[in-house]
Amino acid sequence: MIKEIELFILPEFIEDYKYLRGLTAKKLKLNENEISLVRVDRRSIDARKHKPAYRLKVTVFVNEEPKDLFQPINLEPVSGSKTVHIIGSGPAGLFAALKLIEQGIKPIIYERGKDVQERRRDLKAIQQEGIVNPDSNYCFGEGGAGTYSDGKLYTRATKRGNVKRILNLLVQHGAQNEILIDAHPHIGSNVLPKVITEIRETIIRCGGEINFNSKLTGIKTADGKVESIIVNETDEIKTDSVILATGHSARDIYYLLDKNKISLEAKDFAMGVRIEHPQKLIDKIQYHSEVRHPNLPASSYSLTCQIDGRGIYSFCMCPGGIIIPSATSPDELVLNGMSISRRDSPFANSGIVVTVTRDDWKHHKQHGIFAGLEFQKEIERAAFDAGGGNQKAPAQRVTDFLKKRTSSTLPNTSYIPGVISIGMNEVLPRKINYRLAKAINYFGSRMKGYVTEEAQILAGETRTSSPIRILRDRETLMHPEVNGLFPAGEGAGYAGGIISAAIDGERCAEAASNYIS
Repeated sequence: MIKEIELFILPEFIEDYKYLRGLTAKKLKLNENEISLVRVDRRSIDARKHKPAYRLKVTVFVNEEPKDLFQPINLEPVSGSKTVHIIGSGPAGLFAALKLIEQGIKPIIYERGKDVQERRRDLKAIQQEGIVNPDSNYCFGEGGAGTYSDGKLYTRATKRGNVKRILNLLVQHGAQNEILIDAHPHIGSNVLPKVITEIRETIIRCGGEINFNSKLTGIKTADGKVESIIVNETDEIKTDSVILATGHSARDIYYLLDKNKISLEAKDFAMGVRIEHPQKLIDKIQYHSEVRHPNLPASSYSLTCQIDGRGIYSFCMCPGGIIIPSATSPDELVLNGMSISRRDSPFANSGIVVTVTRDDWKHHKQHGIFAGLEFQKEIERAAFDAGGGNQKAPAQRVTDFLKKRTSSTLPNTSYIPGVISIGMNEVLPRKINYRLAKAINYFGSRMKGYVTEEAQILAGETRTSSPIRILRDRETLMHPEVNGLFPAGEGAGYAGGIISAAIDGERCAEAASNYIS
């Protein structure tokens, strides 16, 4: 017999399997000896109105052979001559490659950046010296932007594909088993590079190829079909199928497609600031306790509201994390957040962003579909200049921001390049600042203590998603004007985050497989 039940367990008992087994037997009115295994399938924390407790969904095997939650996926070397070329080695590109291998097709990946090991040197350079390598940074390189920016795996895109399959593949390549059960799974920026390396080795072992320092610089079409791609200006590769899985910061790809008269469209996105609090303060607010129990993780939050018809929300919240410089050009300042697997930094940070629309960038209308992208650049350059041009970030205490005054002092920060006291009015447009202030006051009413002089905001959080979408047919997943071109993932405008990008990559791989069959 197999039973599925729900249990609530206090943190002090969460690691005590004997207690869990006894509690399960009591609830089901069974003898403990009848229980073969209590398997935890889902784990979340409920701290809404009371002392925090773990909420577990468990499967109970009663006199039954237990089944493991982890289900490995068989990946065998490919044979035959069919190939698909993939541009980008982020989640969409890597999981497209794994899916193609399952289909018996050889994937060939071209990545503009470096592998995860070589990439570390460029991350150190931007953190400590303010030097930005345009092709190797927190956005570009093996694994994409997610590799060194937290590794959060939560997604709402559960209807787009098999989330469990993606999580199983990650575990198969070295991720923690806990991601299979946690309601908000997280790998961590110290573990994810190892997982990415294992995925690369699987792709190569199975006959695929990965080419680093290989930037897409041209694409040729004929009679409405892909004919070839050009890499690093000189290498032309004949191909009839390309999965375009570049990230949302690969602006050159949009210009390249536009130059080749491959249609794009502008879309809304969001921008704002990174807000940083002491993690102990967020724990106190969320867990209703002065001291967090050692069996509880650093607490997080999710906030949203509407101001004047615009959505304002927390984005990429990083408990126990740090703020990182994510610029892809030497003349811009871009912020993001990350956490390692332990999430043990004394700081909590999150984007607080405002939806921006065509009305916000109408002063760039001469740029056509690139007007939103130019607006994004404008804010990033303003932040760069305000910070002094060396990746230092403009910052302001939250209380001073709300009172429209420059901060005389700033709290400690996790942002390694450093901060400089600058009012957000010198960086962000008036309408964005107005909506941010209204939203932060509202969030403070929802989380007592959120508005405090211990918190500060840093500018700017601008890369929540791309201002551009590459057109794609809903059925074939190809560009409607170019057969054999499959736009995928965040850069194409069809995903947001590691899991949804991986799912989209798999979908495009299946579509490409059908196309070349």
